Amino acid sequence: MTAPRLATGIEGQRKADLGDGSYVNPIVPGDHADPTILQDGADYWMTFSSFQSYPGAVLWHSQDLVNWAPVTAALTQNIGTVWAMDLVKHQGRYYLYVPVLQDAGTAIHVIHADDIRGPWSAPIDLHIHGCIDPGHVVGEDGRRYLFVNGGRRVRLSDDGLATDGPLEADAWTPWQYPQDWVVEMFAPEGPKLFRRGDWFYLVSAVGGTAGPPTSHMVTVARSRSVHGPWEHCPHNPIVHTRSADEPWWSRGHASFVEGPAGDWWMVYHGYENGMRTLGRQTLLEPVEWTQDGWPRAKGGTLTGPLPKPRGGRPGPAGAALSDDFSHNRMGVQWSLHAPGPDELARLRWEASGLVIRGKGKSLADCSPLTCIAGDRSYECSVELEISGDGHGGLALFYDERGHVGIGFSTTQMLTYGYGQEHTWMREPLPSQVGARKVHARLTNRENVVTWQHSHDGGRTWVRHPWQMEVSGLHHNVFGGFVSLRIALFSAGAGEVRARNFIYKGLSA
Repeated sequence: MTAPRLATGIEGQRKADLGDGSYVNPIVPGDHADPTILQDGADYWMTFSSFQSYPGAVLWHSQDLVNWAPVTAALTQNIGTVWAMDLVKHQGRYYLYVPVLQDAGTAIHVIHADDIRGPWSAPIDLHIHGCIDPGHVVGEDGRRYLFVNGGRRVRLSDDGLATDGPLEADAWTPWQYPQDWVVEMFAPEGPKLFRRGDWFYLVSAVGGTAGPPTSHMVTVARSRSVHGPWEHCPHNPIVHTRSADEPWWSRGHASFVEGPAGDWWMVYHGYENGMRTLGRQTLLEPVEWTQDGWPRAKGGTLTGPLPKPRGGRPGPAGAALSDDFSHNRMGVQWSLHAPGPDELARLRWEASGLVIRGKGKSLADCSPLTCIAGDRSYECSVELEISGDGHGGLALFYDERGHVGIGFSTTQMLTYGYGQEHTWMREPLPSQVGARKVHARLTNRENVVTWQHSHDGGRTWVRHPWQMEVSGLHHNVFGGFVSLRIALFSAGAGEVRARNFIYKGLSA
């Protein structure tokens, strides 16, 4: 599959805005699944499922729906694996309804703020168990409701911080696709609601979020009351990947939003053809309204450029990933994987770099520091100083079972592949006294990874003998819904000091 036409921005990272009044998807490249979007005057805000990465629920800002930049992380306390949220504003206050997977099952929490840039409150457990994908709406009766997966809903208190009634079954009926369609599973989920004119519209997903490329889709129902009855759009599904030849697979989980000039748009996610390792990326598609009041998608298969929304103001697209570690960029760029309650105490920002205290015994169990890359090809490097009885390095990390990387102790180089350390590849390093200083670099060209290291300050580089093909490190193999992320790690009873992380996107 030929890579789509894209512009490049900071550090050679790809961006959607082509600079000629058009854009190409994705609008937020890399692992940004389950987008929830809020229009707040001239500003648009969006956040995505953050799964086991903390700080999480990173809020992104735009004024034209195409150029997006991260601003802050709303969720700092680890309450579980965060799935599809809903970001809303009600009577001047911002709310983020957060579904999480915990040991006891799924639950829904809420955090709130008077300023969307924070501070955000501590999470409040709404005690809505066995449910995910909350969708907030204010009914014609003035009451607040959360619609959830499986056709259910629950009424909220007026302040939105507690439930005010039982979980109701059969509040809406998901649309059923033909039984001979090739999808992952029925999985009715992702209800998002909005009001336009006299109608309430309920947008939801069916078909499963991964599996075959033709899974997942966007469906619409409407009613004149939040209490129903709901009628299905005669054009359902309004978005659906129908062939593996299309550039975007498993398109679904949409939210609708009004553009700066009053036209309508959808944001949703999809896998890039052949690049599942990047996770589900955020896509933007224009919407038109039929004479009888139904939405119709206008973007086709999103193969080529589309006209940008009218009336918006372009802003920053993405953010630099290179980091001298002079200040804390947790959440906005870096996150810890599956951190414990006091995990941030492992990190110290000093004038000489970021110090990461060791944890666990290997890359698999050390809660590495990760960041999302959105480019099909890229290169990154970092200076490391390893001290004590441990090791650390540079990696690509999907989860505890799926990762690759190179690490260094004070005496050895270690190699990780296929989700484990290969002890037969350990190489002794030249003897020295004190901490070990090393430069590490990885080059990822469309899932083919080359490693290099330097022991003379980056003047001379040695290529690692193992080049790795990592296209299988994705959800359809490991589950978990996430992506293959750049990682810095520190394992064992020691510390790793990181300096001068440098990132650049590469052309195909």
